[in-house]
Amino acid sequence: MQAKQLTPAIGAVVSDIDLCKPLSAAQCSELLALLVEHHVLFFENQPVTPRQHRDLAANFGALHVHPVYPHDPEVEEIIVLDTNMKNPPDSDTWHTDVPFIEEPPMGALLSARVLPPTGGDTMWTSCIAAYDALDDEYKSLIENLTAEHDIAAAFTDDRYGATPEARAQLAAAREKNPPMVHPVVRTHPVSGKRGIYVNHSFTTRIIELEPKKGAEVLNFLTSHVARPEFTVRWKWKPYDLAFWDNRLTQHYAFADYLPHRRVMHRATILGDKPFR
Repeated sequence: MQAKQLTPAIGAVVSDIDLCKPLSAAQCSELLALLVEHHVLFFENQPVTPRQHRDLAANFGALHVHPVYPHDPEVEEIIVLDTNMKNPPDSDTWHTDVPFIEEPPMGALLSARVLPPTGGDTMWTSCIAAYDALDDEYKSLIENLTAEHDIAAAFTDDRYGATPEARAQLAAAREKNPPMVHPVVRTHPVSGKRGIYVNHSFTTRIIELEPKKGAEVLNFLTSHVARPEFTVRWKWKPYDLAFWDNRLTQHYAFADYLPHRRVMHRATILGDKPFR
């Protein structure tokens, strides 16, 4: 297995491994070590089936079943992100996946299934690099803050409630997933490094600050993590697969390919409770 680093802050391409075949314990350990080091790993020409995709992800933990997104008809752990003119993209903001639960995902594996002729790239950013770039005064300001993450902020009735059935599904998802509070600065449970854990899509407020100041801090942090020097951009090819550490990264899927279609499959691996 070989890993080629892509940028100083984040990203590596991993070669000489076949993810369509079962992995050994040693291979899983090596991949996890690479993931902690590089935050997001890219694998080329990995035509995994939905079942292979699920089994690959299950090497690294229990899998999440998303309460809103559609899934593969035979493998409920595989989200099907089929975006087109009738179902426009919704991931063109910086975000981390599923922060609205008590133990958010540790990672996710995304497989490119149908791609537009141009566009549809995805960017990832290192929230560790973003935190490290803050001055000591600002680190001190946010050190002990917590923030609220709400499924309703991203999964709105306007976007996902087109039918009575869809509105009922949204209502059930919100009832099952009330707003969740996590630290603004999170410690990675493996590396011990610290990073920013608020995002534009799901974070609604900072608990300890009055609304105006809280909005100011939240706006600064969600803009700061998007600085280009913290990021890597991936141009997808058919059957590329990305494996990212969801704990202290964010990602942004470009919505520049309509009227063409883009289909991605995602498996999401549950993690642990964020801590300072």
